[in-house]
Amino acid sequence: MPRVTKKTLSFVMVCIMLVTTLMACSNQNPASNTATPSNPPESSAAPPATKEPEKPAYKELTVYSALPDTEIPTYFNAFEKDTGIKINYVRLSAGEMLARISAEKANPLASVMHGGSSDTYIAAAKEGLLEPYQSSELANIPEQYKDPEKIWNPFYVGAISFACNKDWFTKNSLEYPKSWQDLLKPEFKGQISMAHPSTSGTSYTVLATIIQLMGEEKAWEYLAALNKNVRQYTKAGAAPPMEVGLGEAAIAITFSHDGLKPAMEGYPIELSFPSEGTGFEVGAVALIKGGNEKEQENARLFIDWTLSKRAQELFIDSKSNRVPLNSTAKATDGLIKIEDLKIIDYDAVWAGQNKKDLVAKFNEKIDAANNLKQ
Repeated sequence: MPRVTKKTLSFVMVCIMLVTTLMACSNQNPASNTATPSNPPESSAAPPATKEPEKPAYKELTVYSALPDTEIPTYFNAFEKDTGIKINYVRLSAGEMLARISAEKANPLASVMHGGSSDTYIAAAKEGLLEPYQSSELANIPEQYKDPEKIWNPFYVGAISFACNKDWFTKNSLEYPKSWQDLLKPEFKGQISMAHPSTSGTSYTVLATIIQLMGEEKAWEYLAALNKNVRQYTKAGAAPPMEVGLGEAAIAITFSHDGLKPAMEGYPIELSFPSEGTGFEVGAVALIKGGNEKEQENARLFIDWTLSKRAQELFIDSKSNRVPLNSTAKATDGLIKIEDLKIIDYDAVWAGQNKKDLVAKFNEKIDAANNLKQ
């Protein structure tokens, strides 16, 4: 047997250490700082260290939104920052949004319908235009605002109000309207601004509220009388309060959050609410049926994000004055809560299912929407 010298033993020990080090290195995942599982599948092979990382998932999303242009960038820019997904959007009034999606039914160009009253979403669902999706964030939304058909998702709420130009009322020594009947006073002739229910979700909620409050026969008589005091109908529900803020009209019939927005910007606006009772909207978001297949994962992520605490607290940053529905989200200080108002037992399902018929009757009996102001 050959004699083992100290020199030979040292050489062997160095070789053992080198082999041990190489084996340890080979068990590390080159694409991560964490070790691979101790028992990887026998058939799997570690990728070469030079392999390019996988490309990210599709990073775009197409949205039709009924929220005002002044608000949309706050939300969509934050979503892109949070997810890396760019939103391509078209801003439409709720009625225009429904008409666009209906016209594109055979070949949808957007994947998400965003904002506007649930009435519009119920009407869209009735036409088969929406794909059912329920976000996990609904766990934080009060039950009474959820869609019983489990198609669309609610994310804010707002009541119908009268936004009044306080300078005009002071100058004319008049009191703010405190009831639906007050709006018929002759001194308000040509001084009321409201959107048209064929294009505006806001004004469709007004129409459905009046019919549910008064009954259809009396409601059409009332709307015909109100029409004499309306200065001009607009396309979007957010336009009338700005007309009031600018002094072009004395009263806007609008959602409270839209009425408060110019007031918070320094315009001379104060709100009042009808004593007989008022209607309200549940703002919604939903998947459009047949949207771009590449965008579907992003669309679901967007809906989840929209209902989240993070997104709903952006109502503060956007100065929208919307009341968030996520119970964990903070709201703008001083907002009027639905539970503090006299509201009617508003039937959004009935309103959504009868929208096409009621809008047609409004066009026939009250105003044909031939000359709407933007």
